[in-house]
Parts: sequence; structure tokens; C-alpha cells
Amino acid sequence: MAGNHTEHTFMDIAALLTEQATDIFRLGLLAGLVYTTERTRAQTGVLLPLLAGIVFVAIIIPATMPKPGVDMWVATGTGLVVNAVITALFWLAWQRISRKSRA
Repeated sequence: MAGNHTEHTFMDIAALLTEQATDIFRLGLLAGLVYTTERTRAQTGVLLPLLAGIVFVAIIIPATMPKPGVDMWVATGTGLVVNAVITALFWLAWQRISRKSRA
């Protein structure tokens, strides 16, 4: 391809997704996001804070801790996908636990 645009293979992307999904820093930030969102739900709602947090984490991690050979946009795009999935799982777990504690 023309310019300095790098092509990424499926295996490169799969490895990046796996690395991001198991990043303890990312997991901690997203767990904190869900906890804070649920604790402030009456004042801030749920959807907007979760979406803003997902985007923030997807941008801040590759911006502050870039991986050699990984384009910032690729890392951010895959980060958005991984963050959305992890946040959904954490939020569902929170709902299930809080439902059990109320019963």
C-alpha cells in the first residue's frame, strides 16, 4: 500500500484483542467504571457515563503506553471493542450480584 500505512493480518488483530482483554490495567479501569457508574446512577444515569468511559479507556491506554508496531488507531479501535465487551460483562455481573443481595 502507498504511504506509511501498515497492514494488519487477522492474527495480528487477534493477538492484540487477546492482549487487551487480559490487560490487568484495562480490567481495573473498567471495573472501576462500572462500580462508579452504578454508585452514581441516580445523578448521572448509566448509558452516557459507560460510553464515555469505554471511549476514554480505549484512547488513554494506547496514548500513554503505545505498543511498538501497533498503529494508534488500530489499538484504539480494537480497544473500543474489547472495552465494550468487558464493560457489558462487568455490568451484567454487577446486576446479578446486586439482584441476589436484594433478594
